[in-house]
Amino acid sequence: MNLKEKIRVIPDFPKGGIRFKDITTLLKDKIAYRELIDEMTKGLEQYKIDLVIGPEARGFVIGAPLAYALHAGFVPVRKPGKLPCETVNITYDLEYGKDSLEIHKDAIQPGQNIVIADDLLATGGTASATVKLVEKLGGNIISVRFAIELTYLHGRDILKDYNVHSIIKF
Repeated sequence: MNLKEKIRVIPDFPKGGIRFKDITTLLKDKIAYRELIDEMTKGLEQYKIDLVIGPEARGFVIGAPLAYALHAGFVPVRKPGKLPCETVNITYDLEYGKDSLEIHKDAIQPGQNIVIADDLLATGGTASATVKLVEKLGGNIISVRFAIELTYLHGRDILKDYNVHSIIKF
């Protein structure tokens, strides 16, 4: 199956000149969704993955089934104020401003093997911030995985020290 064909491209969203890659059309196709998760698990079989980390919000719909397939736990990374216990926070730069992410302080034990999973690698800001949170808690990052990569934005460059894997490339 060509998973790229399952992605709907919406011109001029959220603003003119942007060609938004809508993953919801792939997610609603039960065969394509399963194939995506199966593809994302490849190459990880040799590791004992303890946790999959997924940034809010589409990282949840990629990370949770990936964790299930890998027999691992799942940990959400959220926007500030969404997690009920003590958190570790990171603020990072966006193209036009800043954003923040948080993870529970007790979510990762030092030395645990971690996979970070999200729907999209664009400039790499969210992924890099998530990597920093995981490392701050002592996690061992095995791989950073994406359903889609926008190669022309060079987000992979910011993650050059990690095993980055993406399934669909634009």
